[in-house]
Amino acid sequence: MREQHLADFLKQNQLDAAKRQALAGDASSRRYERISDVARSVILMDAPPPENVGPFIEVAALLKAQGYSPPEIIAADLSRGFLLLEDLGDTLFARLIDAGAEEAPLYQLAADFLIDLTRRSPPSGLPRFSDDYISEQNELFLDWYIPDQSGASVSPRDRQMYRDIWSRLLPKIRVGPDVILLRDFHAENLLYLEGREGLKALGVLDFQDALVGPPAYDLASLLQDARRDVGVETAEQMIRRYIEQTNVEENAFRSSYAILGAHRALRIMGIFVRLAKAQGKTRYLDMLPRMRRHLAHNLAHPELGELEGWLQKTLGDIGQ
Repeated sequence: MREQHLADFLKQNQLDAAKRQALAGDASSRRYERISDVARSVILMDAPPPENVGPFIEVAALLKAQGYSPPEIIAADLSRGFLLLEDLGDTLFARLIDAGAEEAPLYQLAADFLIDLTRRSPPSGLPRFSDDYISEQNELFLDWYIPDQSGASVSPRDRQMYRDIWSRLLPKIRVGPDVILLRDFHAENLLYLEGREGLKALGVLDFQDALVGPPAYDLASLLQDARRDVGVETAEQMIRRYIEQTNVEENAFRSSYAILGAHRALRIMGIFVRLAKAQGKTRYLDMLPRMRRHLAHNLAHPELGELEGWLQKTLGDIGQ
């Protein structure tokens, strides 16, 4: 039935005879296709309910209004979760770097985008990256990763200790004014758009889960990528550039960056195990070693000593 609904949607947009090419998806139930004929090429987003394409449309409009380069929305069926999007091409950062492009200029473009966001007021209609939300996401590590690694569930006492540690860390993440967070801001979702100038040369994808929150989060998302290693020098250059360009207090920002980086790592590690166990997507387990290394790097920050101690007591050496 869904395939028939999709065929109807394509026919309504004069694409029923077009060539369809499946594209790599993400960890969600969304899937993507390139739809092309002699006249045009567009991207289909197929997001079956309960997925909701409304937030993608809203955030795309916000980004476009601020002069950035999300894909244009060409057509939408909100009730069934179909979108036709501008085809921004195949020049993903990940693909360019794999083909030999120098990574530093690409990451500088992305960092400059994040710097520019700090100069703009975040939209009022987006959900907030609240302490309650962070705490809820932190539980994924306890519920999925630890039982998978240790063979035992987390005791109520240890769970409460973990929560208490995070309650002491969270006040330290809000350094600088809140910004819009795209959340999945990494090399698989960023494109270099040749022929566009300035920040318009950065194509952005996969932002439907955007929130408003502390600016260090998306920088950690960019530089602590689950799918690829970013050069140590490149990462440090981008952090320094961000601090210098935004005039944020350096020590406080680096603390926020490390805490949010640890939160991301713990959350993603839990999600990857859940994807493998609950949905059979075992390929995500291959990325766990990199996420453990990111976590270990963040835990080296002095603010995270208490969390590091809890993890070592619970799991042993986390950085393997």
